[in-house]
Amino acid sequence: MITTQTLIDAGLFTLKTAGDPSKNIGKVFCCDLLSIAMGRAPSKSAWVTVMGNRNTLAVASLADISCIVLAEGITFQDTELDCAEQEGIAVFTTELPVFDAALKIQELLS
Repeated sequence: MITTQTLIDAGLFTLKTAGDPSKNIGKVFCCDLLSIAMGRAPSKSAWVTVMGNRNTLAVASLADISCIVLAEGITFQDTELDCAEQEGIAVFTTELPVFDAALKIQELLS
């Protein structure tokens, strides 16, 4: 298990909001369907997705996601980033594909 601070310190992705850096990350979850993420995302996970909208933050909050990594160059608008910070959800962005981003996180977890 790592913390979001570990992911921040690793410098693998561009940090957009730190959220709560002490949150634990125990798994990586990849999914672009919000309904599936809402029901199946493990709590305390790093969610790698290309869904860059406000609903993603709502699902992350409901599922107790520790951080969101937006892949493929996707970004949130400032209003969503403000919401993520208030909810304590760290947000990162990367140009990497979803699989490659998830693999980098999994390597930190191993």
